[in-house]
Amino acid sequence: MLNNPRTVELMETDVVTTHDDPFSLIVWNDEVNTFEWVIETLIEVCGHSPEQAEQCAMIIHTKGKYAVKRGSYDELKPVCDAITDRGIGATIEILSGS
Repeated sequence: MLNNPRTVELMETDVVTTHDDPFSLIVWNDEVNTFEWVIETLIEVCGHSPEQAEQCAMIIHTKGKYAVKRGSYDELKPVCDAITDRGIGATIEILSGS
């Protein structure tokens, strides 16, 4: 008796994905706050490492704004408020495609 190999049929499916963290916390460039103050804020408020905070500050300066953190609205709202309380412009935006 011959062994019949089993065949496995693979089906292609489309998967719909959703973002678990559909919002971005945007920090805006200005002519008032120093690099040091923005870096200190990102470390203390966002929990960034010094290197990460410095890179974010440079991008904010050169591009005019940068998404420094992603998360849910409820998660980002107090962080955004803490940043704006320090005199730095910040907003929460929904990620495009979410």
